[in-house]
Amino acid sequence: MKFGNYRFCCRFESDAHLPPYKGSTFRGVFGHALKDVVCALKRAECTDCLLRERCVYARVFETALAVSLPEGSRVAAPPHPFVIEPPLIDKTLFIKGDEFDFSLLLFGEANDYLPYFIYAFERMGAIGIGRRINGRRGKFRLVSVDCNGQPIYSDTTRKLQPPNHIAPLQLRKPTGKPAPEQVQIELTTPLRFKFNKRLVSSLPFHILVRAMLRRISSLLVSYGDGDPPLDYSGLVKRAESIRIAESSLHWHDWDRYSQRQKQKMQMGGLVGSIIYEGDLAEYVPLIEFCERVHLGKQTAFGLGKIGIMEEE
Repeated sequence: MKFGNYRFCCRFESDAHLPPYKGSTFRGVFGHALKDVVCALKRAECTDCLLRERCVYARVFETALAVSLPEGSRVAAPPHPFVIEPPLIDKTLFIKGDEFDFSLLLFGEANDYLPYFIYAFERMGAIGIGRRINGRRGKFRLVSVDCNGQPIYSDTTRKLQPPNHIAPLQLRKPTGKPAPEQVQIELTTPLRFKFNKRLVSSLPFHILVRAMLRRISSLLVSYGDGDPPLDYSGLVKRAESIRIAESSLHWHDWDRYSQRQKQKMQMGGLVGSIIYEGDLAEYVPLIEFCERVHLGKQTAFGLGKIGIMEEE
């Protein structure tokens, strides 16, 4: 699967007031800006639009309407082809001149839309973000963009230099070498997903494995080479023998305002760290893949960021 990780560096041009978790704010304004940039018919809804299967906005934000899945696919609906990783700082008040950055992860052909996204983020800076201060939202300037450390755009030249190389993201096979008997996983941003139709509030390993398999399958079917040849039921069954050695996971609540539903929504999830113990060799590639692409619900906001903690 084609996978791009782009870092956007920005500078506020006026004072700004942002929430402690900024992913929802970035995602919301990004959607409005992208639609303003690319929508040909200026429709309020994409449902009946004849152009939706070729429209950048529809494929990115109304993905279920615009992206077709292979016949007989186990995937219920295609995931959004992007993740916004906002700055993970609690700071809420910014003054003119303050700098910030965030990352945009793109899957599959969404990488080909990068010029539209850069233009949309410039438009987003002109629109402004966050709460109003003296009647105005915080405006910012997109200063530069890089991909894996390679500068590809700056506000001085306003020219996009395509990345030299975007390495595909693949699910590697277990090496056969002995794996550590323990793996510590950090949940950096709230992890939300359902098991038996309820949001999980604890994380036995087999439940985590179910979520990882679902994420991997949905991305590779939608934007890669198809469903990987995995022993899905066997992986879940064997995961039931993996033990929790230690856990500091806890539920973290936060609110976002949905412009579409015109109401506040609670978006809590699990954060903290957890140590699993057992025969983990075949699961390490799953964890490593999901480290790169996030996991669970609302990944477009940057939720579900996980990582393997290295031993000191």
